[in-house]
Amino acid sequence: MSATPREVAESYWRAEESRDITRILSHFHEDAVFHPVSGPLKGHAEIRTFYDGMGDAFPGLEVTITHEICSGDEACLEWEAVLIDHDGVRIPIRGVNVVHIHDGKFDSVRAYFDPTQFPTTGGQQ
Repeated sequence: MSATPREVAESYWRAEESRDITRILSHFHEDAVFHPVSGPLKGHAEIRTFYDGMGDAFPGLEVTITHEICSGDEACLEWEAVLIDHDGVRIPIRGVNVVHIHDGKFDSVRAYFDPTQFPTTGGQQ
């Protein structure tokens, strides 16, 4: 049985919480496209730039999926997260990721969130 989009997303968010870039990128196909608020990033090298920046600004992260709508290899996952800065300040954010998987990895991820939720030191979208 192959992984569901939610299972891939849960594993991905645990990797993102660890801030281990190699582990995060292992959830994306080499030619995957990630669409944060700033625009599309294609392939591991470009996608890595987003996660490097987020990890530098916010060494801590907690993510919970609060709702999902799934259809085959696609899902819309509503989430709540807490970014934790270097001083231990906790910043709650909310958003939605629309994901498509193939062979247990992301082909595409579209992340929708309000970048104004981020303090000026983070969320450099």
